[in-house]
Amino acid sequence: MTTSDTYDLIVIGAGAMGLAAAYEAAKAGSTVALFEADNVPGGMAAHFDFDGLSLERYYHFICKTDYDSFELFKELDIFDKLKWRETKMGYYYQGALYEWGNPFALLGFPKLNLIEKIRYGLLAFWCTRRRSWDKVEPLTAPEWLKAWLGENGYNKLWNRLFYLKFYDYTDKISATWIGTRIRRIGLSRKSLLQEELGYLEGGTETLVSALVSKIKTLGGHVSLGAPATEIVTDGAYVSGVKIGSKFVKSKNVISTVPTPFISKLVPSLPTELKSNYDAIPNIGVACLIFKLKKSVTENFWLNTIDESLAVPGIIEFSRLRPLKDGHIVYVPYYMPTDNDRWTWTDDDLLDEAFGAITAANPSINKEDILATQVSRLKYAQPICYPNFLDMLPPIQTPFQGLQIADTCYYYPEDRGISESIGLGRRMAKNALLRND
Repeated sequence: MTTSDTYDLIVIGAGAMGLAAAYEAAKAGSTVALFEADNVPGGMAAHFDFDGLSLERYYHFICKTDYDSFELFKELDIFDKLKWRETKMGYYYQGALYEWGNPFALLGFPKLNLIEKIRYGLLAFWCTRRRSWDKVEPLTAPEWLKAWLGENGYNKLWNRLFYLKFYDYTDKISATWIGTRIRRIGLSRKSLLQEELGYLEGGTETLVSALVSKIKTLGGHVSLGAPATEIVTDGAYVSGVKIGSKFVKSKNVISTVPTPFISKLVPSLPTELKSNYDAIPNIGVACLIFKLKKSVTENFWLNTIDESLAVPGIIEFSRLRPLKDGHIVYVPYYMPTDNDRWTWTDDDLLDEAFGAITAANPSINKEDILATQVSRLKYAQPICYPNFLDMLPPIQTPFQGLQIADTCYYYPEDRGISESIGLGRRMAKNALLRND
């Protein structure tokens, strides 16, 4: 690459969204350059070597409604790598484990009274049937859930979970955003009694590698360890991107980096628009991974709402993606980066999280730990308020050819690979229309 390089499209960020955008444009015959600051592609779906196992830094799973993923898997000839597995969910509450996720588990849960159980069941059913969330959109999640479950029902099952993920944002989270999460999981079922989630053989690396390979085969350029330092504009148009000291020309640029970086990345943006990007709140995540000799529980996802524990859940990933050796467990710490725990050392977080694991399964001790890893991301989760779309600047910026979006633009859906794929491909198609 030289300073005279010119492309039909430049994509910044090689997460799932950026990869999908670059693939879509390359498939249509456009010249494409994809730049990624990290030394590996994939973003939150990137893999690393974990004690001899290729594993994603941050856990992912596939639901039955991930249609954009399915379409892309077929195009990339990896659809046969998609596998479905029966999974279970549970609660660790007041020192005991409880089954969750089906009508019988709900009826047998001793911490809710009969009225609360009926109301919870109706809530779950209502969410799976929603096509429009307009009436819910002005509400916060606590307001909405209390209306369904009552104050006590909300406090028993949701308040602690929200606090351990959102802290001071707990009372500001969008009801629609939570409702669509309930809907997505509720629709990913084999039957009324059985949840079923999917994974790719080889993990998310299977998808990332296939996309990178296809982009290159189609003539696209993928540059790693190449952070964009400025998106350059000329009057009302985008003109290219600075990669270090080099300037790469293009009349179309798609940025998929987190919105907190945008005001510095595009210095020519109007001041008010910069303020709009800066106002979108984000929290970080420290995602802890344990490789253990023993399984923790029979659950893929264990919600930990015990007051004695400081983590919102334990995800036993090997309950979804089978492994030949050991058991893989993720423990996520979502939190604002001004939270005291964000400054904790990795060892301190690992010790506390292991305490939650041993609470769920007292037979596990430190001799059962085979390996550990901590991955941190400062901007991992946008905080979605009610009427969140009103906060977001348009994807198409005032500069012709420049589109900007990150995971918050999936709203009301949560971050997910399928949503990334769909949005990335739509942005690429918009860019291609401009080239015609």
